[in-house]
Parts: sequence; C-alpha cells; structure tokens
Amino acid sequence: MKDNHVPHAYVVVYSTSQAIKIEKLLQERSITSKLVPVPRQISSDCGVCLQVVGSDIALVEAILAKSEIEIQGIFQ
Repeated sequence: MKDNHVPHAYVVVYSTSQAIKIEKLLQERSITSKLVPVPRQISSDCGVCLQVVGSDIALVEAILAKSEIEIQGIFQ
C-alpha cells in the first residue's frame, strides 16, 4: 500500500482481535491489508480497521463470507 493514489477501502470490525484474524486470513491469500485507525469520517469510535486496496473489495467480501467473521461494514 505504498501508492497513496490507489483508492482504498476500510473493513470496519467490532474488535481488534477480529481485525487481526481478518488480517491473517487476507495474508494467507496474498491480499495486501494494513491495520489502521478507523477514519473519523467513517466512525467517531476509537479503534482499528483494515485498509485494503479498493479493487480487492469483492475478493475480501467473499473471504469474509466464508469465514463467518461478522464485520460492521466495508467503506470506500
């Protein structure tokens, strides 16, 4: 995620432990992700979310559907 011009999406979760689990799932499938603070425009809650490349959203959604990990949502 070195290029700041690539559109990103944010996977917002209910806990840090969920974020870490999802990060591992994505790494196992060679999908780049990064733990970042939840952007203020998405939520005023403190916490972390996963930043992924916007073009990977469909793939991330499919992986999450199979994992049965509940998320708050995916935001662009």
